[in-house]
Amino acid sequence: MKIAIATKNYSEVSGHAGQCRHWLLYDLSEHRSNQLLAAPKLVDLQREEVLHTFEDDRPHPLDGIDIAVVASAGDGFIRHMKKRGCDVLVTSESDPALAITRILAGEALPDPRFDITTSLCKLRDLFSRH
Repeated sequence: MKIAIATKNYSEVSGHAGQCRHWLLYDLSEHRSNQLLAAPKLVDLQREEVLHTFEDDRPHPLDGIDIAVVASAGDGFIRHMKKRGCDVLVTSESDPALAITRILAGEALPDPRFDITTSLCKLRDLFSRH
């Protein structure tokens, strides 16, 4: 399983996932519960790789992820990721390390806080290609 966490400079879970350029990528395919978690791969998306505008016409650095953890995301982003085989978890947890720890422990992530930008994204998504 691969889990990607949208971040602000790799230190805080980021909102507006479709515009996020810094991701922590955890590849858990070899992870065992009695092992320390390996450090994540730092993924720095180029401007043309940002998921909000990516055309899906070539490979993407986040291809193959199973779960994306984000602070906020519009319906278009969630639909787009679902088409790519990825579930999106929206949370108010701001610490990426705590988020991955909770997921591995089978705990639910805290519900997201109200964010006006999410409402604006939903309005924009009505006219989106996704």
